[in-house]
Amino acid sequence: MSEVQSVIIVDDHPLFRKGLMQLLKTIPSLTLLGEAAGGQEGLALALQLRPDLVLLDLNMKDMDGIEVLRGIRAARIDCRVVMVTVSDHGGDLVAALRAGADGYLLKDMEPEAMVDALRGVAGGRIVISDELTHLMAAALRGPAQPESVAAAGLTEQEVRILEQISAGLSNKLIGRELDITEGTVKVHVKHILRKLSMRSRVEAAVWAVEHLRG
Repeated sequence: MSEVQSVIIVDDHPLFRKGLMQLLKTIPSLTLLGEAAGGQEGLALALQLRPDLVLLDLNMKDMDGIEVLRGIRAARIDCRVVMVTVSDHGGDLVAALRAGADGYLLKDMEPEAMVDALRGVAGGRIVISDELTHLMAAALRGPAQPESVAAAGLTEQEVRILEQISAGLSNKLIGRELDITEGTVKVHVKHILRKLSMRSRVEAAVWAVEHLRG
């Protein structure tokens, strides 16, 4: 993606906000639109500015990040939301992903790793801190999920799309890759999630890594 994308930061720690703002300056494809020092202010800012990307703290005093995320999704703002937090608990990770987060990054990442992750976000990819991937696979695994592509009843096109999801591609990028419209991709993704008994594309990506590449 070559177009510049707008970003807002929602975090109640001033020093971390400033640090994140400095990192954003090193990424030409991302530009800071605004910042908020709390959850309620952050949700209002997202509704007002409608940015392309929200970098959202998880634990804030007035309104936690999951509530803000749900508010953003309920308002149908077409933006990606990445949680940036100190929490490395599997429960928090899964709650964020199932509420519609597009990524989950830890605040103690090395600055270079954070910049790489934010560049990935700008490219439309799902980003999860490396040290959390083992937690994610275990936490997202559910007893009702199918054990194979055949058991899931996935079509060839759905498998192709699932492979693209597992590579972290957005619906728009999948559409470009497979030469179909973004709307068609969305319909296929809904069918895939229903067949896999899942609620988020990140869950589907984890399942795909285990079942399509094994």
